[in-house]
Amino acid sequence: MAIVEVKVPDIGDFKEVAVIELLAKPGDTIKPEQSLLTVESDKASMEIPSSHGGVLKELKVKIGDNVSEGSLIAVLETSEASAPAPAAAAAAAAPAPVAAAPAPAPAAAPAAAAGPIEVRVPDIGDFKDVAVIEVLVKPGDTVKVEQSLITVESDKASMEIPSSAAGVVKELKVKVGDKVNLGDLVAIVEGAVAVAPAPAGAMGSPPPQPSPSGGGSTAATPERQPPTAALPAHEPSAPTGNLPHASPSVRKFARELGVPLEEVKGSGPKGRITQEDVQSFTKAVMSGAAQTKAAAAKAPAGGGGEALGLIPWPKVDFAKFGPVERKDLGRIKKISGANLHRNWVMIPHVTNHDDADITELEAFRVSTNKENEKSGVKVTMLAFLIKACVAALKKFPEFNSSLDGDQLVLKQYYHIAFAADTPNGLVVPVIKDCDKKGVLQISQEMAELARKARDGKLSPADMSGACFTISSLGGIGGRYFTPIINAPEVAILGVCKSQTEPAWDGKQFQPRLMLPLSLSWDHRVIDGAAAARFNAYLGQILADFRRVLL
Repeated sequence: MAIVEVKVPDIGDFKEVAVIELLAKPGDTIKPEQSLLTVESDKASMEIPSSHGGVLKELKVKIGDNVSEGSLIAVLETSEASAPAPAAAAAAAAPAPVAAAPAPAPAAAPAAAAGPIEVRVPDIGDFKDVAVIEVLVKPGDTVKVEQSLITVESDKASMEIPSSAAGVVKELKVKVGDKVNLGDLVAIVEGAVAVAPAPAGAMGSPPPQPSPSGGGSTAATPERQPPTAALPAHEPSAPTGNLPHASPSVRKFARELGVPLEEVKGSGPKGRITQEDVQSFTKAVMSGAAQTKAAAAKAPAGGGGEALGLIPWPKVDFAKFGPVERKDLGRIKKISGANLHRNWVMIPHVTNHDDADITELEAFRVSTNKENEKSGVKVTMLAFLIKACVAALKKFPEFNSSLDGDQLVLKQYYHIAFAADTPNGLVVPVIKDCDKKGVLQISQEMAELARKARDGKLSPADMSGACFTISSLGGIGGRYFTPIINAPEVAILGVCKSQTEPAWDGKQFQPRLMLPLSLSWDHRVIDGAAAARFNAYLGQILADFRRVLL
């Protein structure tokens, strides 16, 4: 085994660049050219690759450190076979030549005549087929010499391609997604005075540069070279366009997932977007906790109605009638509002109202809480409702289904969601496998989920996978209401505050505790007779809970 020091290679005319991201950790197996860290100057963002393969023994830098060419960044342990020969090691240690941009014309060189001028990709180092990821100007724009026209990106760096002439952009020859190389035509600028072309060969390989030590020998040209100072690269902290503040590898990762990076909030230094930020955004969208702007644009505008062929929503200057205060909707209400709007418009809702006699069940619940007072688990009526709903779903399986095109997906699991009121809005946690849990366990899980909801700590997994939802207003009041189905479910149960009422037993009126039930169902899947039977059966179970054992 051999110990190899990995140092910062030639990164052009950049000095004291900040380390903003570490891409590996001690113990990782590193391949040659694998990126170890990301650095950022005021002109470029680039990843520093490893010159060798092996096991990373130690990182010599941390986020916030400044590094320059030749700075020690890591120590690798490599096999003897992969260790470089002394001559090769010396060559590797020597700084690589800078891929210089076209040299400016001598002062005495005449300027080119005004007229159409072709702006081409200058020498950007040993990069080939780099992708155009941003176009910074449009035809008709007036540009100056060295003003950036496009942004290109390789797997190691992003950089901006400047104009070699000043004038008006008559035509752009590239678009986002195109691949460009040295000498490719980028744009045609007219009515300008171009900088006189550099001597022949300036766009090709640059002459060897002396090493900092003063020796005349130079290293071989590296496989990849970052942009030089003459080619201003993308500046994430102050972008000229709308390019997100992220490293090339993160942007590539986002493109593979189809994530719009401009909608992702970065958690890194200066708001930089990390791979974890992209993953979190993806999970939030998949769970319905977040929505992309593209998806929101496809949905009917909030309250507008134009997408449905309705007349526009009235616009009123409320302030002319009296004092007003404007307040932004919270994040949860924005997300849930769009979902509720979609569900109410797209699902043909019908709601059945009924009452369940819970006199004996309430007495049993109170006695159960007294017996389990030391356990700290408080049983609520909602826990009994969840078990009762599981029994009803087993008897009427179409209520435990979802529409998928022209097919009905009948689920063999019983995950019940319950609406939880929080200071920030309504959230809907899910208790999994309720058919396999007792009332005490359900009560305990429900209390934990409700606490997480109030603290804003529910994860997407805590709110996904529901088969059926219960929305309870029991502690607040009310009689009946019409709950909105939580798509892709096909039914939802609403319950209100129970009340003691006189009930005729055949001989006389008796005081009975009645629980109002409001069952909303999707008429595409369920018909009125099935809904009436479901509600009646649910009422029978609540009246005599021993039926859940049958």
